[in-house]
Amino acid sequence: MTQQGYRVSNAFFNRELSLLEFHKRVLYQACDHSLPLMERLRFVCIFSTNLDEFFEVRVGGLVEMLELNASSPSGPDGLSQEETLAEVSGRAHDLVDEQYRILNDQLLPLLADHQIRILRRDEWNEAQTAYLREYFESDVLPLLSPIGLDPAHPFPRILNKSLNFIVKLDGKDAFGRNSGRAIVQVPRSLNHMTELPPEVAGEGRAFVFISSIIHYFMAELFVGMTVIDSYQFRLTRNSDIFLDEEETEDLLRAVQGELVYRQYGDEVRLEVADTCPKDLEDFLVERCELKQRDVYRIKGPVNINRLSDLFDLIKDSRFYFPPFIQAMPKLPKRTNSYFAALKKQDILLHHPFDSFNAVVDFLREAAIDPNVLAIKQTLYRAGSNSPVVDALVAAAKAGKEVTAIVELRARFDEEQNVALAERLQRYGIHVIYGVVGFKTHAKMLLVARREESKLRYYVHLGTGNYHPKTTMLYTDYGLMTSDKTLGEDVYRVFLQLSSLGKASKMDSLLYAPFTLHKGMVRRIRAEKENAEQGKPARIIAKMNSLYEEELTNELYAAARAGVKINLIVRGICQLRPGMEGLSDTIEVRSIVGRLLEHSRVFYFENDGDPDVYCSSADWMIRNMFHRVETCFPIKHRKIRDRIIEDLDVYLQDNTHAWILQADGSYQHLQPQGGEEAVDSQAILLDRWAARQLTTS
Repeated sequence: MTQQGYRVSNAFFNRELSLLEFHKRVLYQACDHSLPLMERLRFVCIFSTNLDEFFEVRVGGLVEMLELNASSPSGPDGLSQEETLAEVSGRAHDLVDEQYRILNDQLLPLLADHQIRILRRDEWNEAQTAYLREYFESDVLPLLSPIGLDPAHPFPRILNKSLNFIVKLDGKDAFGRNSGRAIVQVPRSLNHMTELPPEVAGEGRAFVFISSIIHYFMAELFVGMTVIDSYQFRLTRNSDIFLDEEETEDLLRAVQGELVYRQYGDEVRLEVADTCPKDLEDFLVERCELKQRDVYRIKGPVNINRLSDLFDLIKDSRFYFPPFIQAMPKLPKRTNSYFAALKKQDILLHHPFDSFNAVVDFLREAAIDPNVLAIKQTLYRAGSNSPVVDALVAAAKAGKEVTAIVELRARFDEEQNVALAERLQRYGIHVIYGVVGFKTHAKMLLVARREESKLRYYVHLGTGNYHPKTTMLYTDYGLMTSDKTLGEDVYRVFLQLSSLGKASKMDSLLYAPFTLHKGMVRRIRAEKENAEQGKPARIIAKMNSLYEEELTNELYAAARAGVKINLIVRGICQLRPGMEGLSDTIEVRSIVGRLLEHSRVFYFENDGDPDVYCSSADWMIRNMFHRVETCFPIKHRKIRDRIIEDLDVYLQDNTHAWILQADGSYQHLQPQGGEEAVDSQAILLDRWAARQLTTS
């Protein structure tokens, strides 16, 4: 699989095309023969969901902007919305074709070699057909609601990302109708796949898509008529929630109201089986008000992510990454208390190598400690059945003053966060929905504890969410500390969020939308000045995305002055490296491996006395100016040095690293001629396993 470059008009890459390049790197993992088979399949499924969100959010936004003003450029790259959409369409079509080639030519045959078969309709034998007929009639048929298309039943409003069939019919029904077309939606309440019992499966294990069953028995839905054929299709819609913040008086009710309409936004993509006749495809395109570039003819099951059901059904450890044991912090044996430990020194958590249970246990200890008076926490994504939320509830029941800043507009978690907010309020927890116009994306936890008649603040600051599931899959840092200035700064941020007033002055924290952007600019310029004076100068910045014009230009200026710059950017990167006289000293690499790289770390050489910051924020316009974010210094020297060691490992990776080229393509690094393979994530797993003193 090759990484092809794309059009470059100036010193900035296009945001949407850069994001598609990241999705392509994810898809490439499915071609890596060194990975376990089911993990390769998982990467195909991840790519599928990534592309769904790309169309729901990024393409949906472009289409919306195009309708408002077709001529304006969509960003500093200079491409208009129309040009970007055309480039996106060409690239996305190639990626989808590649995705199905990998599935059909590599993964499904390999699964079959291991006696795991996905049976097509033409492969069913008599016994299997009989079994599936019984299953269809008892479990599927009662849930189906076919819609015949006629003047009384116009083309329905198709649910976002639902799987459907367009059915071609012949004959008249009992009322004399003969439009010749119908729509059948596959029930979302059913599992995507069903496994045949051993007595009819044949050799190994056999699975059948629920869509295949409906397709095979489609005639039973149209008694007395002839089903000529039926074809799968799926619509993707613009799913961004729009709030008129100047007119919004109650954010909770506004979000609840918008959620109703999310499934029925404007159409942006049509996926249809490649066997579908042109006349039916044209019919769908016309009814959905799409263009031909929005049509994706699929050579296989529409919505590959349906194969993710297999992960719960296939348990053979040979097909998955080996599990690892997460570390827990060493606590004082006498007290086994986080408070006692944090009085002596800071604790660094590096997830998933370190267990998130440390944060949960800290909260649980705070909930029952009679000296704890108050707990304040931000919740951007917490997940369902969250132990963090349970601990906050326990604290409230124990009489603590508990405040939760719940971000209702966390994309695709809005509904869950609305329910979370309502649950917290039932237990007397003070729930605040952040600031209208600014998403609260900061990851903060503050515990106020009375010690010797004074209040002492204990703080957790993180680069990732308080979500136990993602902490098993994402790399993130969390700092637990009782540092006085950090504690007071975090208190000021919470005060700012819950009350009204001017921005408070911070002693240690950088704080968006007020001081974070200026603070990063100031530190980049300091490295530039050091380089001009012949002093040591270097910048290492690890983040998910880089898309902010002023910061990018500051990096260019630093590079021209001779600052060595290493950027570890997982996804979107606006900056164009390798341009003579502008970015010669800048390397941009992306690490795509078993774990999702999610930590944000910023290193500045500072004339030989390095400054290291961790942050909830990427270097993005939205993070710098339209979100509440925190960026915190790592003061403890040993912890700082440990993070620098981690960065160095990422910079040595030649297994899962991709180097951004000047034309926008990415070169996959591989060991050359006897060179030792360096897998950064595997090294970090081994390193932290060796360091752990107790296990969860």
